[in-house]
Formats: sequence, C-alpha cells, structure tokens
Amino acid sequence: MAGPDRPAMTGGRRGQLATSGLRPGWTTGACATAAATAAYAALRTGEFPDPVVVRLPQGRTPGFALTRHRLERDAAGRPVAATAAVTKDAGDDPDVTHGAVVEVTVRPLPVGAGVVFRAGDGVGTVTRPGLPLTVGEPAINPGPRRMIRDNLAAAGRPPDVEVTVGIVDGHRIATHTLNGRLGIVGGLSVLGTTGVVVPYSCSAWIDSVRLGIDVARARGLQHVAATTGSTSERTVRDLYGLPAEALLDMGDFAGAVLKHLRRHPVQRLTLCGGFAKFAKLADGHLDLHSGRSRLDPALLGRLALEAGADAGVGAAVAGSSTGLEALAIATAAGVPLGDAVARAARTEALRVLDGAPVRVDVVCVDRAGAVVGRCTSLGG
Repeated sequence: MAGPDRPAMTGGRRGQLATSGLRPGWTTGACATAAATAAYAALRTGEFPDPVVVRLPQGRTPGFALTRHRLERDAAGRPVAATAAVTKDAGDDPDVTHGAVVEVTVRPLPVGAGVVFRAGDGVGTVTRPGLPLTVGEPAINPGPRRMIRDNLAAAGRPPDVEVTVGIVDGHRIATHTLNGRLGIVGGLSVLGTTGVVVPYSCSAWIDSVRLGIDVARARGLQHVAATTGSTSERTVRDLYGLPAEALLDMGDFAGAVLKHLRRHPVQRLTLCGGFAKFAKLADGHLDLHSGRSRLDPALLGRLALEAGADAGVGAAVAGSSTGLEALAIATAAGVPLGDAVARAARTEALRVLDGAPVRVDVVCVDRAGAVVGRCTSLGG
C-alpha cells in the first residue's frame, strides 16, 4: 500500500524537497526485508546474521542491525520458527513510523507452497477494493513482497515459508495515517518500492492521494472532495455530506489530484482549501506549499479588477502583503475577490484535467473554515 502511512507532520508539514544535507532512511518494506532475511537464515543455519545485508532495488546493499531475535526449535532440536526485528530509521524525514520496530517471523511450509505472507500484530488487513492488493490480504505492499521474495531466494533454492510481518504498536501508529479511510484495518501498511526514504520527498503523501481516488472509484463514488487540511475538510463535509471515503487530504498537492483524475476520472471533483493557496493554484502552481510556490499579489489585483473593483481598490489589493490582507481589502469594498479566485482556480484545474470528464467545483475558505469564495458548474 504505497502511501497510506504518510508522514504525520504539523505546521509546515509538507516540508521541502530533499537536499544533499538531509540523511535518507529506510522504508518499512526494507526493514521487513532485512528482518525476514535474517530470520530465514536462522531457520536454515541456526544462526542470525547481525548485521544482515540485503539487496534492495537500484543495487543498494545496506546492512541492518537486529533489535532482537529468537529461534524456536522442536523436541528434536530442529528450527521450526525464527523471529527477527529491525528498528526503522527514517533518516531526516518526519515519517510517522520512524523508530517503529518491524518484527518478522518465518516458518517452513510444505514444498511447493512458495512464500506466503501474513499480517502480524500491528500490520493491517485490506478490507476494501481499489488498492493494489485483494480484499482480505495483509497490507504488505507489492514492492516489499518482491524485495522479501528476492532476498530469500538469493539464499538458495526458492523458499517455501510463511512470512508474518508485524509492527510493534502499529495499531496506535496507524491512527495517525489514512489507513482507516482507505479500508486498511488493524494496523499499518508495509511500504516502499525502492526501500529508501528520501527526506521530504512527499512521495508517500502523493501516493496516499492517488490511493484515495482509487478506493473512491472502486466503491462507485462519483463525487470526491480534495482539501488542503482539516479545516477545509470540515467545511466540505458540512457543505456536501460526503462519506469519509470521498474526502481526499491532498495537502498542498493539487497537481497530484488533478493529474490522477485526468487518467482515472470521477464525475465530480470539489476542491476546497485556503484562499491564499487557491490563489496560487489560480496562478498555475500545482504545489501549493509556501516553500515551493509564491502568492502573486499582482494577480489578485487583476482578479479584483475583473470582479468589479475600481482602480484604487485594485491597486490596494495588488499592494497587499498577504492573501488574507488582499481578501479583507476587497471584502470591505464589496468586491467578490474570493469568487474570482475560485473561478480562476477552477480554470486552471480544468486545464490540467485536459478534457477529462470531471465537473469541478472550487470552494475557498478562510482560516476558520468560513466560505469566502465559490465557483460551481453544472458542466465540464
């Protein structure tokens, strides 16, 4: 399930693009691969390699220290189950699973069984369609499954084993992720396609947005709402009464929503977010984070004039230092600047959708969640 366990951050939570000065880390999938490889080695040889070296995609071969390990034997002294645990190090990324202990137990199965995955304590189970695993499967992403299979196979003949992946305290940690909304219950997802966490890459957040759309489509929902945060989510829920599965926490990634819907459309999309953020969308920015795009007061001045402002009010709006200041100036003059921003943001959204059959509504809110601008359409 690439994406649901995106970083839990507050304030400037979307961070900034990774730089060479930030330390990368390892995904839950890489940690599970290391723990499974160590456990399988112990099952075969009676000894746990520590550190255990694994091969990840793109040719990386990191070594992982074991947090703990345990070997179970039968009455004859033969190994029947091996458990190894690795503590996740997410590097300098504010990942919600940083410091989590990923524990894997490997047990032998009859010849021909292959590698069978189970969800241990703290790892969730898929309960709804739309994700890249079938309903009832443990929430272990296809990427980590492949990494585990490849590393176990590298030890010799193709293994026939049961691999149970758990995450200590995963039930609690999962409450800080989108898993519940996506239909993953009972814990976290085991994630990662490359095995590496790139600090502030935001890829997990964007993957969550895409998965949210896929789940909504699989449930037959034809109206989804993408919001920039909890305040705008409350507003759009009150306006439309949408179910939780139709609500997408897009954060600053408007482009991720629009580009995925361009390929996988639904009938109707409502964009709901802060006035200043949507002023940036109106200006063509698809990443609305303050560190990656800037509000252009001159644009607001032009939009104010289009909305009926006189030259003096337009100049005052264009000279404002913040979006909220511009909105206050326009509101005091009776100029519907919020509606103008919503219309311009909708125009940009339709441009990105590039003809996809999606009706688009835009709702701008202030910091308290009050609607300050709106643009709806019965068509295109």
